Amino acid sequence: MSDFDPGRRRFLGHLGLLGAGALGAGSLLSACASSAGGSSDKASGAITLQSNLSSPQAKTAMEKLVADFNKLGKGTTTLNTVASETFRTQLPTYLTSANPPDVYTWYAGSVANDYASKNLLLDVSDVWKDLADYPQSLRTLSTDAAGKQVFVPMNNYWWGFFYRKSNFAKWGVQEPKTWTEFLALCQTLQGKGIPPIGIGLGDTPWVASAWFDYLNIRVNGAPFHRELLAGKQRFDDPKVKAVFTKWAEALPYFDPKGKAYPFQEATTALLAGKTGMFLIGTFFADAAPKDALGDLDFFRFPIIDPAVPVAEEAPTDGFFASAKTANPAGTKALLTYLASVEAQQAYIQSSSGIVLPANPKAKAADSPLVAKGKAMLDSAKELTQFFNRDSSDALQPTADTALTKFIDKPDQIDAILREWQTSAEKVFKG
Repeated sequence: MSDFDPGRRRFLGHLGLLGAGALGAGSLLSACASSAGGSSDKASGAITLQSNLSSPQAKTAMEKLVADFNKLGKGTTTLNTVASETFRTQLPTYLTSANPPDVYTWYAGSVANDYASKNLLLDVSDVWKDLADYPQSLRTLSTDAAGKQVFVPMNNYWWGFFYRKSNFAKWGVQEPKTWTEFLALCQTLQGKGIPPIGIGLGDTPWVASAWFDYLNIRVNGAPFHRELLAGKQRFDDPKVKAVFTKWAEALPYFDPKGKAYPFQEATTALLAGKTGMFLIGTFFADAAPKDALGDLDFFRFPIIDPAVPVAEEAPTDGFFASAKTANPAGTKALLTYLASVEAQQAYIQSSSGIVLPANPKAKAADSPLVAKGKAMLDSAKELTQFFNRDSSDALQPTADTALTKFIDKPDQIDAILREWQTSAEKVFKG
């Protein structure tokens, strides 16, 4: 499911392309979420699957999964596809409405746990009884504070600096391994008239959180990062300022146009050779032409301090369901199917394929890029999710504000961090 965020996370999200179809689905969802509880669809046992996977390939893949499930005779599912930013802002409304959609594409970890703590998510422990092959790490990630499973993983993916191999060859440059090598690469590309670093902050400001996450786990380590996002550390701590001091070294190499358009346009700029590289999750490939996939490569976020154990962002995507579903049996049947080998392999084959299936028996795409991504995650000492996935959807806007301010006015970092801490405290205090 390579359209989720993000990211994480508004990362983190995977965010798809906003089109007329997605807008139409959004209207349909609003009607579904607000209709009376005794609708004919609910009475007939139909299931509504609310999806933010709106990029063309991901949407097509989800449509195939729903069609295949409906052929099994275990229920009838209707897919509603909504532009991801609309989905994100409307998700609390969907879940708290009188007649909510039954199943949702979204994230594991703290985001799902937050909704579960408000008794908004269906207990799907019954589904997990048939998922004995899944690793304990995914079971733990899918379990709420009360010990119930509330999430069913579909796949995970990785973040990295993506680039076109043909462009790096044309420019005579190679992948950097250290921060010093990375800055040297940026300087070389800038000298060739190429904006080194793409960024898409337009209506997807959460993309900047990837920079904060990675710099923090490279400078201060994953444990400090998790504590910070859980409110156990302060955003105005000198350790956090050190993150921004390091980030400031790279700011002169950002594409100045990237603040005006979303990540999808930043993807287009990268593929067209108008920028050199882009720190992004693999979901961006769902917005890339199929014929460009073979030319894509990536390198891990450069090492800054060799003494800090290497962590990588590996967001896990999947599904949770409404506690108010009128058809819990049908909802669990759908989730069981979505966790299966056949469903996850079908999704990978129909989408861009640059994700790793959650089901350990499902085969990932047979490509050097996927093998490289899996090897990177396997070699990491720790894995994080993404800013909002390791914190909450409520904390993400505080990051969006602070990080975009920093990119515009890096000389005001002290004031920005004080404001961020104040905003974060309001979120943590509820």
